[in-house]
Order: sequence, then C-alpha cells, then structure tokens
Amino acid sequence: MRSQFRVIGAVLAISLFTQLAACGTLFFPDRRGQIEGKVDPVVAGLNAIGILFYVLPGLIAFGIDFATGAIYLPDAKYSIAPQRLQDAIGSDGKVDNAKLKAIIQHETGLNLPLDNPQLIQQRGNLQQLAALGLAPNAA
Repeated sequence: MRSQFRVIGAVLAISLFTQLAACGTLFFPDRRGQIEGKVDPVVAGLNAIGILFYVLPGLIAFGIDFATGAIYLPDAKYSIAPQRLQDAIGSDGKVDNAKLKAIIQHETGLNLPLDNPQLIQQRGNLQQLAALGLAPNAA
C-alpha cells in the first residue's frame, strides 16, 4: 500500500514538473517583459496540451506566460543593434539627442520627440553599469 502511494506521488510530481517546464517563460526567457503582440502558437499549443492532460498546471502555465509576456512573438522591427547606437554618443560620453532621434527614425520608422523640453532623462551610475557587465566609458 505504501509503495502504491509513492508511485502515485512520483507520477503526479513528474506530470506537474513536465507541464510547468512547458511554460514559454522557461523556453523563451528573452521574451519576458513584452506587453502585447501576436501570440506564439508553439507556446500556446504547449500550454493547451497542459490543459488537456493536467488542467491546473496548464492554466498556471498560461497565466505565467501572459503575465510575463513570454507568450507573445518578438517584434523585431523595433530593435536596434547597440553598435548602431554608439554613433549617438559623443567623445565626452554624452548622448546627442538629434543623432539618436535620426538613428531611431531611420532604423524603426518611429519619430520620437527626443527634442521635447519636457523629456525626462534618467542618469545611471557606475554600479548599474557594473551590474549589467558594461564598461563605464563612452568609447
């Protein structure tokens, strides 16, 4: 009788683990933080399989994917290579808003109001750069 409970517990644990591992947050961690977009059919399908076999873990996987944004396909038209953005940094380490605006408009087609007097710029510090693994120089 005791071994039967162990087998049932092991099967239940393995099934829960496999469904929680099917979560798009684990497969595509780079997609976290997206707010909207087209739903990835692969991630939605894996979560749907979880609902078919194990209702609660499948619903949890859907909830996690929607909450983190990992269920959405990435939108590549709004991404700019960091090397391209280096052109907007002057020799003194300050960002030239006019150059940055031109680069963003050329690469994405978006016309951002970077020359707006109400624009609030956040300044970073050396600890933030070090946490991201970046060198504190502009060159």
